[in-house]
Amino acid sequence: MPCRGWMDGWMDGWMDGWMDGWMEREPGTPRCAGSVSWDRDDKLSALVLPNSTDLFLSDNNFTDIKTALAAHLDSAKIPKARRKRYISQNDMIAILDYHNQVRGKVFPPASNMEYMVWDETLAKSAEAWAATCIWDHGPSYLLRFLGQNLSVRTGRYRSILQLVKPWYDEVKDYAFPYPQDCNPRCPMRCYGPMCTHYTQMVWATSNRMGCAIHTCHNMNVWGSVWRRAVYLVCNYAPKGNWIGEAPYKVGVPCSACPPSYGGSCIDNLCFPGVTSNYLYWFK
Repeated sequence: MPCRGWMDGWMDGWMDGWMDGWMEREPGTPRCAGSVSWDRDDKLSALVLPNSTDLFLSDNNFTDIKTALAAHLDSAKIPKARRKRYISQNDMIAILDYHNQVRGKVFPPASNMEYMVWDETLAKSAEAWAATCIWDHGPSYLLRFLGQNLSVRTGRYRSILQLVKPWYDEVKDYAFPYPQDCNPRCPMRCYGPMCTHYTQMVWATSNRMGCAIHTCHNMNVWGSVWRRAVYLVCNYAPKGNWIGEAPYKVGVPCSACPPSYGGSCIDNLCFPGVTSNYLYWFK
């Protein structure tokens, strides 16, 4: 399991007195790396776990994502009747548009950055995991195929982007091209900044995503029980954060787009030539 990284020293110092007991862990509970984002209006904006891909070695055998997702959804216990959809259309639009804005403005500029579209099956798989209210990445067998970013906050939220922007904020700790330089791992390197949420956001070939948001009650977050937690899970495909690979190729925007895009480009992104963000790849 990833270690708690830079939070060990930071929380043991500055936060111990100010939030005594709020995030104390149970004796023997493993610490995992993460980041905390603050703003003026909310004491806690979002907690973020390490990206689930954890810098995998590339393996071309892990290509049958559709089969893996189908098996996951068949085994997941999702209530058939729900009052609300797993994510609202407004939240879906906000998350997707924000990702494409970030992807189109990377520096150095990307020559092969693909436009990201919504994938309904990825969203359903995200809902299946969010419904478990487990503050960790999963399910483990599916993470061979998918990238995954998680975020959680207490109480309510005014904008879904309050849970998403902490992933982008890691850009300040990222130096192109390799994400492993900001991916602390124990026992060799337990401290340091994280940036693999950001690199998953801007991984050029990760062109599909689906997210779900779930309200959890009495959720265990690093040993502290949150009475009411808003839990966001976003799944990405194809997965990013491969060891030894850069998130994208540097060059003139859209100059190295895959042939399948037919030369179409919008806002510095290889564009699939449709007018709607809301594509559903798997029905």
